[in-house]
Amino acid sequence: MAFVAVLVTVATLLFWVPWFGLFPPSAQWPWPVTVTSLLLFGTAYVAFPVLLVRAHGRRRSDRAARIAHLMLGVSWVAFAWTLITDVVRLVLLVAGVDNPLRARAVSVLLAVVVVVLVAHGSVEARRVPRVRRAEIVLPRLDRAFDGLTIAVLADTHYGAIDRTRWSRAMVAAVNAAEPDVVVHVGDIADGTVAQRRGQAAALGEVRASARFYVSGNHEYLSNAQAWLEHMAELGWTSLHNQHRVLERGGARLVFAGVDDVTGSASGEPGHGDDLGAALAGTRPDDPVVLLAHQPSEVGKAAAAGVDLQLSGHTHGGQIWPFHHLVRLQQPVLSGLSGHGERTQLWTSRGAGFWGPPLRVFAPSEISLLTLRAPR
Repeated sequence: MAFVAVLVTVATLLFWVPWFGLFPPSAQWPWPVTVTSLLLFGTAYVAFPVLLVRAHGRRRSDRAARIAHLMLGVSWVAFAWTLITDVVRLVLLVAGVDNPLRARAVSVLLAVVVVVLVAHGSVEARRVPRVRRAEIVLPRLDRAFDGLTIAVLADTHYGAIDRTRWSRAMVAAVNAAEPDVVVHVGDIADGTVAQRRGQAAALGEVRASARFYVSGNHEYLSNAQAWLEHMAELGWTSLHNQHRVLERGGARLVFAGVDDVTGSASGEPGHGDDLGAALAGTRPDDPVVLLAHQPSEVGKAAAAGVDLQLSGHTHGGQIWPFHHLVRLQQPVLSGLSGHGERTQLWTSRGAGFWGPPLRVFAPSEISLLTLRAPR
């Protein structure tokens, strides 16, 4: 009952707030326009919860998911910008612009903004991620590793929309950057290995001297252990609360990884973040690069003296102004940040998208990080 109540409340806000923004009585649109809009919005309002349940219920219908997620994205953009254009409505009121001209001007502006942002967001979500480059100085890094490059993939979210070709193009972009190490910090897919095997297959073509992977929260909705094993079959090293050591000329660099924090409540035996286990056996003076899906784990990393944490999860907010809601749960949205005495955190905006096939003011990325030793 609580779930139904929340779903109905959300649907009511997402569909009827925009309707009143586009077709307010004060606009005095011709009655055929008003009636048609009521029928369209009413049909969407009723269909949306049904499609959402079919998409994420027992049947896990990809067809329902494609429709429901698009409806969710469009309605969210329309809802947010309806509230924003209310400021324009107030400005026109103060300026003495009367109705129906005032209401119609705002309605047209709102419609144009929604169409432009949805079109732009769709292109941004589906394009091959751009390479975002950064240099990170690690004070404890030996000069033997100065210039080591790490390509960071996150949140590919292979799902209801078949993105096999996109996946190949993304891998081609990674290989073109010629990184020394490639990491995937979780949320490979929404679905089981059997469902998304074709879309994920291109990850086996990534070229690097080392490839590391850790689970994200979405793997724990569809058998994370199977994804760990599948990534191993594709030639990746799955860091299941483990670490590996790279060596150059006697110098060491540790890559450690932890399960997503949601793993302990997933019901999968032996899963759950365990930083102590991941770092067991490392030396006190080893510089450590930690793979942890969620940036919120950086507090534990800082307490353990980790040098650099690599994370994803936030999608950079994905669809503005959702950015501000993400910040309530995560310490950062994207980029480089410092935590504690020496720990740095790099948060990727991710390569793919979850749910709505839109990215608005949150471009996707392949992070290419160059590690630098202190001069």
